[in-house]
Amino acid sequence: MNIVWFLIIGAFAGWLAGLLTKGKGFGIFGNMGVGIVGAVIGGHIFQFAGFSLGRGFWPSLVTALVGALILLFVINLIRKG
Repeated sequence: MNIVWFLIIGAFAGWLAGLLTKGKGFGIFGNMGVGIVGAVIGGHIFQFAGFSLGRGFWPSLVTALVGALILLFVINLIRKG
């Protein structure tokens, strides 16, 4: 995947994850950063599980969104504890 598309999809996924966690994120730019890192995490999780959604914009977005949600959940647990 082109690095520019990777960054765009990750940023969009982070923004969506921030909306889904109802403001428990780090602001729009922080959530975009979390989304980019979450895209990597989501890719590794799906690959480790032996599950692939396919290639293209929507499967990549879902993978990045799952990774970003998991990352935001873990970060929020650490911040509380």
